[in-house]
Amino acid sequence: VMDKPKVDAIFGLHAWPGLLGTARYRSGPMMAAAERMRITVKGKQTHGAVPWGGVDPIVVSSQIVNALQSIVAREVNITEVPAIVTVGSIHGGTRNNIIPEEVVMEGTIRTFNEEVRQQIHASIKNKVEMIAAASGAKAKLEIFSNIAKVTYNEPSLTEQMLPSLKKVYGEKNVTVRPFVTAAEDFPFFTDHAPGLYFFNGVSEDPSKAYSNHSPYFFADERNLKYGMKALTQLAIDYLYLNQ
Repeated sequence: VMDKPKVDAIFGLHAWPGLLGTARYRSGPMMAAAERMRITVKGKQTHGAVPWGGVDPIVVSSQIVNALQSIVAREVNITEVPAIVTVGSIHGGTRNNIIPEEVVMEGTIRTFNEEVRQQIHASIKNKVEMIAAASGAKAKLEIFSNIAKVTYNEPSLTEQMLPSLKKVYGEKNVTVRPFVTAAEDFPFFTDHAPGLYFFNGVSEDPSKAYSNHSPYFFADERNLKYGMKALTQLAIDYLYLNQ
């Protein structure tokens, strides 16, 4: 779609519970790459009354979860870029008095560059395998990397098009924001053309606003005029500047 005809640039926005009539952006990497991880720990099933007769994957899994917390806290240079390693689900066992054979954990990894991404992958693998082996268990790590890449705003395009955003929102209402550890699918488009992605404020009172994925999230419909004007202004100005 983006090759026939060739797309020269792409612009996008995301509703955000910031102040209505404001826009926020970041040049370069802005939103994180997202990966899903699955850790399967296999022990040896036994009765809860005789734990010495088996290998407890629940205990091993809890040790792994604790160890993963040290990766970002102690190994990643967070003065350069943030990173996230979160375990969001853990499942194992069927009865209160049985030590199960297997526990499966799933989580998310968020990074902003390839070096940190590889560092985190290696550290997770090392911790998972070593902790399991130390207890006589086995562990398998799977990382699924096709969820979302880093949302990257091309610096030269961002600089060129900032005046367009300021025409719509006003000089003081377009500001730089910190890294966002949420992820987006916008990078699938910027694989084919440079892009600029920004946040469009949708809340009259951000102090009382709920986050995007909350069931109580509310977008003031007046934000639509800002979003529509901004995307239109960006398109018109880009065509004029690059004709």
